Amino acid sequence: MPPKVRFLKNREKRYRKMVIGIIGENCSGKSTLAEKISEALDAGIVTGKDYLRMAKSESEAKALFQEKLKDAVSGSNLIYVISEPEQLELLPDGAVRILVSADLETIKERFKVRMHGNLPNPVAAMLERKHGMFDSGKYDFRFKSETDDAAVLCRELLKCREERRADE
Repeated sequence: MPPKVRFLKNREKRYRKMVIGIIGENCSGKSTLAEKISEALDAGIVTGKDYLRMAKSESEAKALFQEKLKDAVSGSNLIYVISEPEQLELLPDGAVRILVSADLETIKERFKVRMHGNLPNPVAAMLERKHGMFDSGKYDFRFKSETDDAAVLCRELLKCREERRADE
């Protein structure tokens, strides 16, 4: 049976250490996947604009975070969970990029649960507008949260990490 995770062939020797960008829309399954990868790779997780806590000014925090991401490429494993397009620019060269997706109805149901059973029409319209906003990007892995197996993806990421160690 073929693996449930679709991965691309351009990942050969790009990796040194693991900086992983988990990219997707709200309620697509990014945080759940990040937790599973974090356990498998012993990686820290930064979500969205959490990096703003690193300094008093946004520009200083952004610069510090970008430096931390660059350092992680040659150091420890770090996962950055991204839900807004402007956050993509923070990922350094060499980062592993994973697109996490879900069907629109699944996203709406998950968001409804997050909002205690109520999905207001303006929120539903926002989810519809944003659905698929990351689909055209370049990714090393594509993960469909309703059907793909996180354990398979974790095994692939572990293989990538071992390939890096062999190349060092």
